[in-house]
Amino acid sequence: MANAKIIEQKAAQVTEVSDKLKESSCAIVADYRGLNVAQVTELRKQLREAGVEFQVLKNTLVRRATAASELSALDEYLSGPTAIAFSKDDIVTPAKILTDFAKKNEQLSVKAGVVEGKVVDFSQIKALAELPSREGLLSMLLSVLQAPVRNFALAVKAVAEKQEGGAQEA
Repeated sequence: MANAKIIEQKAAQVTEVSDKLKESSCAIVADYRGLNVAQVTELRKQLREAGVEFQVLKNTLVRRATAASELSALDEYLSGPTAIAFSKDDIVTPAKILTDFAKKNEQLSVKAGVVEGKVVDFSQIKALAELPSREGLLSMLLSVLQAPVRNFALAVKAVAEKQEGGAQEA
């Protein structure tokens, strides 16, 4: 019979993982089988610098957490060694880091994820990874917003130069 203290600890872990799945804007499930310690350390470092939490978890524990957070569709991807990258703020960055790392290290395979409360497969994670970063999107938006003002300023300048040229000829 299992010890009551151990059962209590596992229940707390399930609650913690369930809360992380609910609170995270993005959680990506990956299979890290075949990565050596140095590679996992490098991956963790890249994710940590981006503000992403990376945890190796037992599949049974994650299945219980997905049931508690109503994300049971994720269960089909929980086989073999499982690690999950949790990001509260950014959706694109963890997808980008994990897919780029998987390109360089074939042992890492991204399985699926949860994006804003919906279970998504690898193809959708890959599509997210191909998006520009948040800063890149903001700079694109800024340039789009600046274009009309810049064009107006150039038009005003051209009219002013034309009027100055006409005044100097007279």
